[in-house]
Amino acid sequence: MNTQHAPSSAATEGELYRQHLAALQSQAEAALARCGHEALLIASGIEKYAFLDDRPYLFQPNPHFKHWLPLCAHPHSWLLVRPGHKPRLVYYQPDDYWHVPPSAPAGFWVEHFELVLIGAPEEAAQHLPSQGRLAIIGEADAALPGLLPNNPPALLNLLHYRRAVKSEYELLQMRAASRRAAPAHLAAKAAFEAGASELDIHRAYLAASGHSDRDLPYSNIVALNEHAAVLHYQYQDAQAPAESRTLLIDAGASVNGYASDITRTWLRVGDARFAALLAAMESAQLALVDEVRAGTDYRDIHLSTHRHVARILLEQGIARGVSEEALLAQRVTSSFFPHGIGHLLGLQVHDIGGFMADESGAPAAKPEGHPFLRLTRRLEPGMVVTIEPGLYFIPTLLKKLAATPAAACIDWAAVEHLARFGGIRIEDDVVCRGAHEAPENLTRDAFAGALSGRA
Repeated sequence: MNTQHAPSSAATEGELYRQHLAALQSQAEAALARCGHEALLIASGIEKYAFLDDRPYLFQPNPHFKHWLPLCAHPHSWLLVRPGHKPRLVYYQPDDYWHVPPSAPAGFWVEHFELVLIGAPEEAAQHLPSQGRLAIIGEADAALPGLLPNNPPALLNLLHYRRAVKSEYELLQMRAASRRAAPAHLAAKAAFEAGASELDIHRAYLAASGHSDRDLPYSNIVALNEHAAVLHYQYQDAQAPAESRTLLIDAGASVNGYASDITRTWLRVGDARFAALLAAMESAQLALVDEVRAGTDYRDIHLSTHRHVARILLEQGIARGVSEEALLAQRVTSSFFPHGIGHLLGLQVHDIGGFMADESGAPAAKPEGHPFLRLTRRLEPGMVVTIEPGLYFIPTLLKKLAATPAAACIDWAAVEHLARFGGIRIEDDVVCRGAHEAPENLTRDAFAGALSGRA
């Protein structure tokens, strides 16, 4: 299946950005009119400090701010959007010798904004309206005198619902984020195969991606052996295990505020049983990616994943003497695949708007018995989602399963053997195209480029 895609024309990044910005302006003006507001103010956010300390946490910009601008390290800045006007950017650039201040505004985006430079956070209020029907988006601590974020729910629902569909400019950034991550995953794999520790595998990833821990889109999950059975394993052991059997690495990259989110599971030792299980999961993952079609209810892909897991459990001899339907009815598959099949991806790793049935904010319910699914919408062209099936040997879930009548259908000797490898997760970032058009697999395209030397 050919998944290579490109923008519909030879437009430059600057031209795609201009089109993106025009669409955002049009959406904002329509939302303001519908909700009875005169202007939209967006705070980039402020630096936050540890309790009783002068050490700041890593700055995380308001995603609404970076939707308009490729600025991710700019606290105390503001954006003003008014119908019929060029957006005004109040750009914070202090004269600071303790830290490196933001550089002077430059790049393809500058010409599209009315720029105002300020040297102190409180100066922003002089360049922003404080009267009228204002929609102010931001956290409460970003407030200035006369400018208190009110985050109007109706307006936010409109913006969040539409943000799920990406512009060509956004897809350009997300392709670049995947291309940044794929060579780093291959470097991590090489370090794993050389017997490196989790910490050294993480370091290999950082070096190959050009990221530091400060600017990753999320904290890397680098899990060897049984650690792969912890879904969000949060540590990185400095000491390599006596035997490195498997690596599960969930790691992404970021470009201009847009994230990639990729997981791979690698096998180092020659174990035929786990190798067969890994190959079966790889085949199932690709089949699930192909279900990403316009008009498809994402909940159906999640339920389809459980059917794949049930079949794999039977084919690999982990479950026996029972039907796929029985495994599903008794929720046996949830003991091995307890999370959702994926989520929206973009400005946030778990992009907002995943539970909205429509632009009013009405909820689209999760399937009964599946509380951890992060996306319940019907897919549209331009949506970017992750497809990340897993099959794990999680002690606490297996213990619970062993206490149910369904325990009789499980080959516990097989489980004991496979549990040494922790588990499997394979995750790709996928662009939905038409109802009858193959999806664009950002992740597989990026790996193909990295392996051929095009990255």
